[in-house]
Parts: sequence; C-alpha cells; structure tokens
Amino acid sequence: MTGRAEYPSRRVLGDAPLLAAATGRPVTHRPVWFMRQAGRSLPEYREIRAGIGMLESCFDPELVCEITMQPVRRHKVDAAILFSDIVVPLKAAGIDLDIVAGVGPVVANPVRSVADVVALPRLVPEEVGAVTQAVRLLTEELGSTPLIGFAGAPFTLASYLVEGGPSRNHERTKALMHADPKTWHLLLGTIADTTIAFLQAQLHAGVDAIQLFDSWAGALSLAEYREFVLPHSERVFAEVESAHVPRIHFGVGTGELLGAMGEAGADVVGVDWRIPLDVAARRVGPGKALQGNLDPAVLFAGWPAIEKQVRRIAAEADAALAAGATGHIFNLGHGVLPDTDPSVLTDVVELVHSL
Repeated sequence: MTGRAEYPSRRVLGDAPLLAAATGRPVTHRPVWFMRQAGRSLPEYREIRAGIGMLESCFDPELVCEITMQPVRRHKVDAAILFSDIVVPLKAAGIDLDIVAGVGPVVANPVRSVADVVALPRLVPEEVGAVTQAVRLLTEELGSTPLIGFAGAPFTLASYLVEGGPSRNHERTKALMHADPKTWHLLLGTIADTTIAFLQAQLHAGVDAIQLFDSWAGALSLAEYREFVLPHSERVFAEVESAHVPRIHFGVGTGELLGAMGEAGADVVGVDWRIPLDVAARRVGPGKALQGNLDPAVLFAGWPAIEKQVRRIAAEADAALAAGATGHIFNLGHGVLPDTDPSVLTDVVELVHSL
C-alpha cells in the first residue's frame, strides 16, 4: 500500500485559465488544450523522433521536454501535457513490454493467474527519474503555462496486462473479472499502487494538474464499473488529493459511466464527443468541471464545418455551466489524429479564445 504523500510547494501560476476553470474560478478566456497535442500531427515531432523508439523517447528528459513544448509554442494552448505513455510506469517497474508501431503496447508475459499478479514488480520513484527530470525541465521553461501530468487508470492498464496488448472485446479481462474477482481486485490494487507512485513522482517534481486516462472503461457496463473498477480509481484520486492540484478523469465511450466516474474523486470529468456537454453535466452532477469534446475527425471537415462545431460545443458548455458544472476546458473528445493539419489546431485555439 502507498502512504499519503507530502508535496513540496510548486510554482504559483496565479489565474492560469486552465487551473481556474478546473477549480471553479473565473477565467480570463476559455482554456483549451488537446489530448495528443504533442505527437505525429506535428512535423517537428516526426523530425525529432526519427529513428528513436517510443519508449526510448519517454525516458530521455531533454527529448520529453522538447516534444512537450512543441504544441505550446505552435498552438498557444493553455496547458502542456507531459509527453509520455500510460505503460511507462509498467516498463519502468520491470514488466517486459514494448510499444509496437501500428499495434500499441504488447506485453511479453500476460497476467492470467494469481501467481502472475503476485509476481508483478512494484514501481519505486527512482525508476522514473528520467520522467521527473523532464518535469523539472518543463516547469522552468513553460513560464505561466500549466503542465499536466498523467497516468493510466488501473482498469485500462490491467486490460493491457491481461490481454497481452490492445483488445477489441476485452474477453480475457472480463473473464478474469467475473470468474475470479479476488484475483481481479488484487491485480487492480497492485496496478493502483504503481499508478499512484507514478503520479506522486510527477507531483513531487512539480506538475500543476494530473489526468487519469481510463481509455478502455467504455467497454464496461455501469454495474461492472461500479463493482470492479470504481474503488480502485477512487483510491488513486484520494492518494493524490493532498497535492491540491486539479485532477481530471477521462475515458472513451463512457457516456453511461459519467455519473460513476464523477464519483471517483476528480475535479474535472472529461467527456468524449458522443455526449453533449450539457447532457454530461446532468449525468456527472453539480460541482464538477467538464473537459471536451470536439470529435477529432471533424478537424478534417474544412474550416466552416469546424467553426460551426466549435461554436456548438462552446454553447453546450455554457448550458452545462448553467446546469451546475463549475467550469469548462475545451478539448477534443479523444486524441489528435496523426494526419490532422496542425494549422487547423492553431485556428481552433484562436477561435476558442475568442468565444
């Protein structure tokens, strides 16, 4: 088990719009950032990553700093998000995995039994020293722009470990969950320890907010989520509460889970493009900020269509605020697609700032 951490003081960012929106304070303009804003959509990213593997890149502090800064310089977004991957803490702990181009994370020895769970290595902060060094470099370079740290949620990481890689149906994951709940909860508790340790390391290094990605939670029913997932996500958020930074919770296809996800303890609930923000506000309940939720595919539709959709989402966000949401952070409903024209993202930021 992890213990509650004491966190050092961090840089004071005053009224940074993203932090204000996340905590229910007035904003000078509507904040915007994009999931996967640092990545293959940027030619400067493709150039600097040429010949360097994904995981290798994630453990190079200077490279992480440069890649994280690229979209901030180009798009003038209201936050940087640490360039990393949700499997980085698993790799750092000693789990044999790799990120295979065109496939995703692939685990050499999938977890299928209680013995496999017991044998999983635990993460210690020193093993992610390269990541924390990158955070320190970034907090020096970012000026008044907040830095978002992140981690994968226990369920999504468990799915990779059990399936051995990405899965369309999560059949092995759900089979373990239902057939052997005791082993399942032991697995998620173990992964939660690693997630907490990874987030705490980033917070000690100085990140200004954190986001927990539960990318595959949308594969679950509400009953499954409440029984098998929610307690572990709650523990992750509880263990970083004392850092007093905004906590964001995001999943894909989670429209039916938004109420439960709102209960997990985050300050901000991310919403994908399938659910209007005002509907999401009613599902999440009052007292939470919302993040989202432009469909990433709309960025290929040409500016008139993009502008129409951005304005629609801003109007739905305003309706969400009227319905009890405490703030809105504009984002996509999932990550930037690799073939997105970067100039379109820059134009979206300018438009959002004007609304």
